[in-house]
Amino acid sequence: MNRNFDRKDMTFAGILMLVHGLFFLLAQRFTRIYMGDSMEYIYEALNIKNHFFFYSGNPALPISPEYMTQRQPIYPLLLLGVYLFSLNNWIVIIVQNLISMLNIYYTRHLLLTLGFRKRYDWLLLLFVIAYPAQFINADTIAPDILLQSCTLLYFGNGIRLLQGKQLKHLLWMSVALIAGLLVKPVLYPFVVPHLVVCLAWAFAAKLPVIRVLAVALMPLLVVLLYNGWNEQRTGKFHFSSNQSFNAIYYFYPYLGHKVGPDSAGKWLASERKACDALPVYKDRYDYANREGVALLKQHFVPYMAYHLLHSARILVEPGKAEMDLFTGKLTYGRLYSKQQTGFYATLKQGGLRGLVQYLQNNPSLPLALLVLLFNVFRLLGLYLFCRCGQVPGAVRWFVLILVGYFALAAGPIANTRYFLPVSLIVIGCSSLGFTTMRRKSGSTA
Repeated sequence: MNRNFDRKDMTFAGILMLVHGLFFLLAQRFTRIYMGDSMEYIYEALNIKNHFFFYSGNPALPISPEYMTQRQPIYPLLLLGVYLFSLNNWIVIIVQNLISMLNIYYTRHLLLTLGFRKRYDWLLLLFVIAYPAQFINADTIAPDILLQSCTLLYFGNGIRLLQGKQLKHLLWMSVALIAGLLVKPVLYPFVVPHLVVCLAWAFAAKLPVIRVLAVALMPLLVVLLYNGWNEQRTGKFHFSSNQSFNAIYYFYPYLGHKVGPDSAGKWLASERKACDALPVYKDRYDYANREGVALLKQHFVPYMAYHLLHSARILVEPGKAEMDLFTGKLTYGRLYSKQQTGFYATLKQGGLRGLVQYLQNNPSLPLALLVLLFNVFRLLGLYLFCRCGQVPGAVRWFVLILVGYFALAAGPIANTRYFLPVSLIVIGCSSLGFTTMRRKSGSTA
């Protein structure tokens, strides 16, 4: 990072500390630092600590193969690093806030290498502060802030690779990708685009393809080794049990949209019951995968249209549900209940009268609308960045590939947690797009 830490850097860092401190105080006030998956990460950390057993289920219950591979090991190991000294999750939250501040500062450092100027720090900070998901996730026992770090390190070394053509940056890209896929499984399919992009870069830069290939293949080899370890433990060569679960679950919101939540809920319960009836884990995994593929073939065109629509929505999603969960206004029981209480569902069921009732029951709506407005401006800035000739075209394509990948991976279950890994990249590029346009118009004038 910048060795010349001046007054502007100090001001930038001070504001980050202040905003994170305020959200930390809010977290202590509302005490909603756990999400639906938090206990599984905590269980795995304690199971490693007590038994060196990588298992995210409750050890007091019968062992289930699903929980052997449901959560990847790096975040539980981070929790374990704290638990070795104290079983206090508020210490974990403090660590995550420090990581979040480093992520934002590192993003600014990367922007400076692309032509960003410190006098526009106010715009970058405005976009960061106007995206509460950054701070809510920093104050939640969840791996998303850590995944954001891995994605930023991957992105940063990718920029250096494109600028300097040094293989050490490709090595660090592969290391960052390996770390990211061992934080959350959403990144493990990216080993294939990573390999393709690296080979394309090698040919374009006229570098030795064999050396590039040896480094670029590292993430794929780690995935294969991890799959082999999972096969030894469960009898199925696979990366995560979430893959088979999501193969069916991704159709649940689609069917809820088509046939209503009650019918979709009955369908999901039936599929889960049929899957659970199979005594062997390998058979359960294969059954869910087969059903998911069959559903995709059967509904390919309408489902893909639905999937792409919600992939695009994640670019502006304000995260109202996450805000309400953070403040305690919404519980996970209500969030996952069959009764649809969201904005569009309420408007569809009750018309304008329902909208009045929705406003009364949702005091966070004005804040969510404000965040939505900033997200739309952020998307406009990203568009300007993509048209910015001062930034190398390869860098702009690199941004689009990363952002597009996470958007497509989220699909119909899009929420701010799925966008968080690339949110700072989008915020940074958007800020650069606006400021570059301003400098260009200023020079023209």
